[in-house]
Amino acid sequence: MQKHKLTYNKPFELESGEVLPYLEITFHTAGTFDPTRNNVVWVCHALTGNSDVFDWWAGLFGIDDFFNPKDHFIVCANVLGSCYGSTGPLQTTDSTAFHRFPKLTIRDMVKAHDLLRQDLGISKIHTLIGGSLGGQQAVEWAISQSGLVENLILIATNARHSPWGIAFNESQRMAIETDATWQLNTPNAGIQGMKVARSMALISYRAYETYQSSQIDTELDKVDDFKASSYQQYQGEKLARRFNAFSYYLLSRAMDTHNVGRHRKSIKRALNLIAARTLVVGISSDGLFPTHEQQFLAQNIIGAKYAEIDSFYGHDGFLVETEKLASILDSFYTNTKTSLTKTANLL
Repeated sequence: MQKHKLTYNKPFELESGEVLPYLEITFHTAGTFDPTRNNVVWVCHALTGNSDVFDWWAGLFGIDDFFNPKDHFIVCANVLGSCYGSTGPLQTTDSTAFHRFPKLTIRDMVKAHDLLRQDLGISKIHTLIGGSLGGQQAVEWAISQSGLVENLILIATNARHSPWGIAFNESQRMAIETDATWQLNTPNAGIQGMKVARSMALISYRAYETYQSSQIDTELDKVDDFKASSYQQYQGEKLARRFNAFSYYLLSRAMDTHNVGRHRKSIKRALNLIAARTLVVGISSDGLFPTHEQQFLAQNIIGAKYAEIDSFYGHDGFLVETEKLASILDSFYTNTKTSLTKTANLL
């Protein structure tokens, strides 16, 4: 994929009413834009993701994968608040302002995506796809710009972030706040706390069976140094090498704001505004975004189809089960070419 940056040299008003003096959006593209073929596939990434979708969704996106640049113009933009190049706490010119970066919402992220979309001259998105936080962006965008998206793919996501999800996020932020360095005005403040936060998050991303399969100790007499313990430590260290506590804190708060019904009278009425042909996919073992949340989406988006992936990987199944996901997508696109009432392999 090719990396680009859009600089928007105008004030950007956030949903909170605060204003960013300018905006930078880092994004990646692959393939050639051809409006006559309606070939845009736009990907919205998850919490700690980046805009290089070939990097983190290989098997679904890439050369000769289901979505490939031979047939599609693939776009993925880094969200506001991230540490991967778009405007966020680390991009401030005031080194004392890391903690004072304005609060963001999912709608702010979508508003920035739409600015980029206009700058690229895209008037129609053939497929808008996202999982988790990416799915929250995708459903919000499909509501706010009804008619823009032809096919909407929502995976392991919801219409409103749940109290369960907010509780996980708040506990992670509490872990960051306990880090003695968190109040320092340095880019690496809160890193140790973020390691703890990541280990907590990982439990919500996986499932009991995931750990039982991969982290069980075979030594019967073992009383310390368990595989599961070292795995949690490893995952915290791994994120600390590539991410930032300010962005993690800010983006988790943005996820908490997700509610498509805000200022739209009701969630169901908001979902009814979606005009795209929609596929909603749940993960059977997802404890963070349980399948009843995806079923609710499918039941309240007009004409939507629902499919479920049987996986023991938990929420992270949307990133791992690419072969199963590709099969579901193939059925969806094949059936929508003929009749939306035909739903082979879809529930």
